[in-house]
Amino acid sequence: MSAHIYLLLSLAVFCVSWAAIFIRLCEAPALVIAFYRMGIAAVLLMPLISSRYLQELKELLSTAWRLSLLSGIFLGLHFALWVSSLFYTSVASSVVIVATQPLFALILSWIFLKEKAHLATFLAVLLALAGVYVIASGDFQLDRRHLIGDLLSLLGAVMAAAYLTVGRNLRQKFHIAPYIFVVYSVSALTLVLMLIFSGLSFNPLSGQNLFYFFLLALVPTLIGHSLYNYLLKYVTAYTVGISILGEPLGASVWAFLIFAESPAKSVYWGGGLILVGVVLALWSERKS
Repeated sequence: MSAHIYLLLSLAVFCVSWAAIFIRLCEAPALVIAFYRMGIAAVLLMPLISSRYLQELKELLSTAWRLSLLSGIFLGLHFALWVSSLFYTSVASSVVIVATQPLFALILSWIFLKEKAHLATFLAVLLALAGVYVIASGDFQLDRRHLIGDLLSLLGAVMAAAYLTVGRNLRQKFHIAPYIFVVYSVSALTLVLMLIFSGLSFNPLSGQNLFYFFLLALVPTLIGHSLYNYLLKYVTAYTVGISILGEPLGASVWAFLIFAESPAKSVYWGGGLILVGVVLALWSERKS
């Protein structure tokens, strides 16, 4: 790979690693944070869609609106669960556990898309689940609230995997811009319904919160994830998948520097098992 590609990969990892930090800096309920993240991201995409991709948007909505709707709902559930997890457990535990999403995507593809699963994939899943168990056991000894956060993060990983599985064919058929615009919009609407049923206010509570909401929508969402999608034109999905594993490391470093939050020993051991499992699964898919 050229130095240019390495630089862009590094920038993408840097951007997405700030998501958990911006969330922790917000002083608002998790559902409010998740709603503003998705809502602002969708609004920021509007000028681009209206000027360049309006026809592609119409085609997407006319031919694949059901899958787009389902994909957006799963994404909204992912953010509702994962953002909530950060208020119960440590940043390190949350971001490491949610990194299991590629493994769940492989499982869902095997179950629903009837794709072939390799022995290495099942071994990878067992390694990752063992890692989650190690982290959860350690967190339970510290505080039972941490265990709730670990579970929320794991469920968030499942929802993210469902979002990726449902939308995989759509990302291949349509330009990424109209696709993510629809998905982000549906995700925001899903979170609106959750806010209404939960009785929470849409009030951002402060200008500082709005600032962090904007950073969440811009840095990890639009810049970070858009860079990953752009780089898929130049590098393999395996390379991008491996680079994404830099997010837990980066987020843990920022959490230590900003919040003085040091990961428990169980996070090191469990996180190691999870990351090895994800790498093994990605390697297995690459070989196939």
